[in-house]
Amino acid sequence: MTLQMTATKDSPSSQFAFVLLAAKRARQLMAGAPMLLNHTRAHKPTRIAVEELQHDLLDYDMPEIADRAEEKEGKRRSE
Repeated sequence: MTLQMTATKDSPSSQFAFVLLAAKRARQLMAGAPMLLNHTRAHKPTRIAVEELQHDLLDYDMPEIADRAEEKEGKRRSE
């Protein structure tokens, strides 16, 4: 199962990204997507999603975020 975000096997770069990925995966599980774990003691979709992320079973791609300082400099120059 691939999240709509696709391509790396590294852990998310921040806790915020981890939570966003787990929430998106939990929504997929609640909508009927099959679990990627063979054995788990968890029954709740959120916990299953966290375990899948911890075991590197999900593929995802985090979008690149432009540097805000560069954006501000560009706006100042154009004014």
